[in-house]
Amino acid sequence: MSIPLTDAPVPPLVRRLARGAQVRPIWENKLGGMTFRTDDERFIKVGPVHLETSMADEAERMSWAAPFIRVPTVVEQGDDGDTEWLVTRSITGLSAVHPQWVAQPETAVRAIGEGLRALHERLPVASCPFDWTVPSRISNAAERGVIVPEGLRAAPPIDVLVVCHGDACAPNTLVSEDGRWSGHVDMGQLGLGDRWGDIAVAAMSTGWNYGPGWGGLLLEAYGVEPDEERLAYYRDLWNAT
Repeated sequence: MSIPLTDAPVPPLVRRLARGAQVRPIWENKLGGMTFRTDDERFIKVGPVHLETSMADEAERMSWAAPFIRVPTVVEQGDDGDTEWLVTRSITGLSAVHPQWVAQPETAVRAIGEGLRALHERLPVASCPFDWTVPSRISNAAERGVIVPEGLRAAPPIDVLVVCHGDACAPNTLVSEDGRWSGHVDMGQLGLGDRWGDIAVAAMSTGWNYGPGWGGLLLEAYGVEPDEERLAYYRDLWNAT
């Protein structure tokens, strides 16, 4: 994920969804998706329809999670068969990989760890209708033509079953001006799973975004001792799927 040029062209679909508001690009990703912010405090995400997850999945999951944790409010969602879109209301905070927080990695990493722990504690396992367990992830990969190596098909026993974010990379935690987590975004894969499925990815992503050596602080902020077996397994599963 990267920050696009401020003068990047605005697609006609985004202009239509903006309904007269001014827009500026915020993010773009390797799958061809882009996110724009309007001057009336909405975010418009557009991108090609793909199989791993969808904006319809994300809208459904955010709406489910909203009573329990701070996530964007869904305004509208749809697709035309080729392109999908999601419009949400903005919430307080900047992405943990905004230049302001990249320049303050200790603050950002602590916020990511604390925010992930809060998400795991607040989302109710008993009523969660979504699945992100290892069998579900392997099945999803197979549907996309991705063959998971045999050595990853048997997961370690579940440590703690939680509702996982499903994409707990650093950009998906928002951080407020006081340096504390303020919300979560990009929840299209949210579902039940071992907490280490999220922890491993969050720790790994600190290296991508802030440089080496921050994974330990992420675990400290989350409040857990390192579990090298599960960290390695779920890193490898993420990379394989």
